Amino acid sequence: MRRSPCFALLGLIAFAMPLHAQNAELSSRIRETMNGFVEHHDIAGSVTLVGDADHILSLEAVGKRNLESSPPMTKDTLFWIASMTKPITGMGIMMLVDEGKLSVDDPVEKHLPEFAGVKMIAAREGDKLTLKAPARPITVHDLLTHTSGVPDSRPPGSPTISKPNPTLAEMVKNISVRPLSFEPGTKWAYSNAGMSTLGRIIEVLSGKSYDGFLNERIFAPLGMTDTSFYPNDEQWSRLAMSYEIKDGKLVFEEDSKARPIAGVRYPSPAGGLYSTAPDLAKLYQMILHKGEIGGRRYLSERSLAEMTRLQTGEIKTGFTENMGYGLGFGFVRKPTGVTEALSPGSFGHGGAWGTQAWIDPVKGRYVVLLIQRTGLPNSDNSPMRRAFQKAALQ
Repeated sequence: MRRSPCFALLGLIAFAMPLHAQNAELSSRIRETMNGFVEHHDIAGSVTLVGDADHILSLEAVGKRNLESSPPMTKDTLFWIASMTKPITGMGIMMLVDEGKLSVDDPVEKHLPEFAGVKMIAAREGDKLTLKAPARPITVHDLLTHTSGVPDSRPPGSPTISKPNPTLAEMVKNISVRPLSFEPGTKWAYSNAGMSTLGRIIEVLSGKSYDGFLNERIFAPLGMTDTSFYPNDEQWSRLAMSYEIKDGKLVFEEDSKARPIAGVRYPSPAGGLYSTAPDLAKLYQMILHKGEIGGRRYLSERSLAEMTRLQTGEIKTGFTENMGYGLGFGFVRKPTGVTEALSPGSFGHGGAWGTQAWIDPVKGRYVVLLIQRTGLPNSDNSPMRRAFQKAALQ
C-alpha cells in the first residue's frame, strides 16, 4: 500500500519522541534481563521499549535478528506482530462508531447481510451436527470481545473456498456460513474469524479496503512508516527471523513466514501486521493521550474508554489467570503471575510469536516486547514477558 509522504512527514515531526536524559538504570536492567535469554539460547534477540505519554524511557536491542547471517538486532528491526493487530482492528471499528456509522450493539447482519439466519451447534455426534437458531444474533460487541461463538475451524460439511488466494470479502462470506459454537455473549473463545469479520465491516462502512483505511486513518498520520501488511524490500531486509527449540537448540523455523504480497494474501485483521518498536510507541503514546495527539484526534475519549474497560463481566477469558476483555484489548482484572508487574486495569495484547505490548494507565507507562519465538507453551505467559515487565515496571 502507498503512504502519503506528507502524512508521513507530519507524523515524524509531531511524534519524534526523545529519550529521557539517559534513563541508564532502567535501560541497564532491561538489557541485562533480555541478554540472559539470549545467552541461554531461549531467543535469538529482542527489541524492548518502555515509554510514557511524552517520552521513550528505554529502547534496547540485544542479540541477533538472524543467527545464520549474524546481523545484530537493531532498534528498527521489523517484527511480525501477529495478534497485536487485533486491537488496531478494534480502533478502526471505534472510529466508525465515532462517526455514527455503527454501534457496537448492532447485529453483525445489519452490516453484513450474509450473517442473517446464522445457526448454532445444538449437538454434535461424530461428523453429524444438529443445528438450531441462537437466542439472539451475534453483535459487533460479541466480535470485539471474542464472545460471538464464531469458530476458527470449518465444521465438517461446510463449504470451502476453491480459489487459492481469497479476498477478505470472500473469506468472511465463507465464515458467515459456519455454525456458532455457543450462544453469543455467554462464553469466551478466541476467534480470529471474528476479527476478520470486523475487518470486513470496516471495508463495507468506510468504502475503503481494510488496510487502506488503517493506513489513512492511523499509520500515515501517526508517522508509523514501518507498519504494514506488506513490507517493502528495504523493510524486509530488517526482518527478525523466527526460531524454535529443537533438541535443546535454537534453530531457524523453516516455515515461519512466507512473504506477504498485496493481492495474493488478504491483509489479516486478526494478525497480519508487521511493525517496529518505535512505530508502536507512537500508537501507544496516542492512547495515553486519550486518543488525541499532535493536534489530531484519532478516537474519542469515550470510545477509547470503552475499548479499555472490562466488557466481559465474570466470563473467564484470556490465556492467563485473572484476565478479562475490553473491545479488542485484553484487560488485567487482577495482576497475577506473568501480569504481576502491571496494575489492575492495564490493557494490551500479545502475538503468537511472543510479542507483547501492554499499557499501564496507573503507572502511565507502556511496555513493548518484540521477539520471534515459536513453540512457547503459552506466548502470553512466556518467561520473557514476565521478566521484561518486571524489569520495566517494578
